[in-house]
Amino acid sequence: MSLTPPAIILDAPQLGENIGAVARVMANFGLADLRLCRPRQGWPQPKAFAASSGAHWPLDQARVFAAVADAVADLDLVLAATARPREIPTPAMTAREGASLLAAAAAEGRRTALLFGGERSGLETADIALCRAIVTVPVDPRFSSLNLAQAAAVMAYEWRLTQDAAAPVAFARTETPADGAALRGLFEHLEGELDAAGFFHPPEKRAGMVRNLRALFSRAALSDQEVRTLRGVITALSKGRGRVLAKLAAKRPSP
Repeated sequence: MSLTPPAIILDAPQLGENIGAVARVMANFGLADLRLCRPRQGWPQPKAFAASSGAHWPLDQARVFAAVADAVADLDLVLAATARPREIPTPAMTAREGASLLAAAAAEGRRTALLFGGERSGLETADIALCRAIVTVPVDPRFSSLNLAQAAAVMAYEWRLTQDAAAPVAFARTETPADGAALRGLFEHLEGELDAAGFFHPPEKRAGMVRNLRALFSRAALSDQEVRTLRGVITALSKGRGRVLAKLAAKRPSP
């Protein structure tokens, strides 16, 4: 990733296990700057390291602060992950929009962070006021509570998408794709040779076996050249079978 990832700030986290789970998420998505404000059980916490499943480097480098204001002092852009507060007119955006804003700021060399509140009470209004905007997740109102690691995972994933946006989602293909007629010719050629070889046994299962074979080759998204190659392979194998049969017939004694 070419841009500096955002810091993750946890305000008043209650359980070491949750801190460790967040560190694991951070490691999954390439984040490393973990800042803890007033962790209830102090720091370091053995349970955090155990819950991180080996993602120890965010925990090794974690910094502890007495207040959110101290944790964000060296940052240029901070977004709060929380429900929209009624008390202050802080703009709200989706997690994807927030990640794009963080990426744009990082591209300008600005230091960024995501702020998460404690497990029980979330963020204080005063701390939200230190943030440029809030980011929310469209959860079901019947159960809108995300645990700390889940919330961090949503935001870290969206950040990672901004960094991987230019990467192809699949290998680029430059060959001419095989059209339906070419594929049908391949299917019929292969199935004819398999019939001759006695592959479709018992006969009542032939239709299902043909369907599965066709689905296999259809999923492969074969090119026109690949279809021609496969048909050459089938022809070579069928000729080889013919040579074997001819040899067997030659060895049989004359009646």
